[in-house]
Amino acid sequence: MPSSVHEALNALFRNRPSLAVDLLCDVFDIDLPSDTLVEVASAGPGAPAPPAWCEPAHGVIVELQHTVSEEDRQGWARRSAALWLRLRRPVLVLVLAPDAGVCDWAAQPVVTSLPGYVLHPLVVGPDQVAPISDPAQAAECLELAVLSVLSHGGDEAVAGTFLEALAKTEESHGARYYEYAYRLASTDVRRVLEETMSSATWPVYSPFAREHFTRGRATGLSEGKARAVLAVLRARGVSITDEALTAITSCADQEQLDEWAHRAATALTIDELFV
Repeated sequence: MPSSVHEALNALFRNRPSLAVDLLCDVFDIDLPSDTLVEVASAGPGAPAPPAWCEPAHGVIVELQHTVSEEDRQGWARRSAALWLRLRRPVLVLVLAPDAGVCDWAAQPVVTSLPGYVLHPLVVGPDQVAPISDPAQAAECLELAVLSVLSHGGDEAVAGTFLEALAKTEESHGARYYEYAYRLASTDVRRVLEETMSSATWPVYSPFAREHFTRGRATGLSEGKARAVLAVLRARGVSITDEALTAITSCADQEQLDEWAHRAATALTIDELFV
C-alpha cells in the first residue's frame, strides 16, 4: 500500500508532469523531451507498462529522501533497473533531499552487486531550490512553492509566503497543496507550518487554514503512531503480514493505534495484535 508521502509526491508531480523535466533541465542542464515518463518510486516489477500509444524516449524516477539510509539507495538502483526493463529506454533517478547533509550523501554513486551497474542519482537539495518569498510568485507555481517549503520551510518567512499564496487560491486547491507540503516536509518544517498557521499575527487567514491545520496535525500523528507500532513489532521479531501492514498504516483512529502500541509490546504473533 503506498504511503501518504508517496501519494502526496505522486500527486504533486502528476499535477505538473513537466516539473521533473524542468528540474533536470534547470539544475543539471539535461534537456529531456516532453514525453518523458515520470514515476514516483513505483517502478517495481508489478507496475503496469505504459499505454501502447505512449512510447517515451526517457524515464525519470522521483524519490524523496529526508534521512541517510543505504537500504533506500539500493532501492533507487532496483527501481531504476525495473523501469529500464519496462521501457528499454534511458532512466534517470531524481532525488529530492531537503537536508543539505543528506543531499551530499545521496549524490554519491550507488554501487550494486550487479557487475558494472553503478547508479548515479541526480540530487536536488536546498542549494538548488531557491526560497520563494513573494506570495504572487508562489501562487504562479504551487508545485515549486511546495519544493521551496521542503527545502527552506524552517524559515518562517518562507512558510508564511507559502501559506499566503495558498490563501489566494481556490479553497479546495489551496487545501490540497497544504496537505502535499505537510505530508512531504520534515518534522521541523511541519512544526514551523503549524506554528505559522496558528499564529494570530499571520496576516492572511482563510477558512480552510484552521480546518486543514487540524487535519494535517492528526494525519501526522497517526503516521507517527503507526510507525511506532511497526517498529516495536519488528524489534521483537514479530512477522508482519501484508494485511496487517495495510491495517496499521491506513488506520486514522488514535485510540486504536494507542491500543495496538500497548499490545505490540507483548504480542508474540501478529494475530495477538488484533484480538
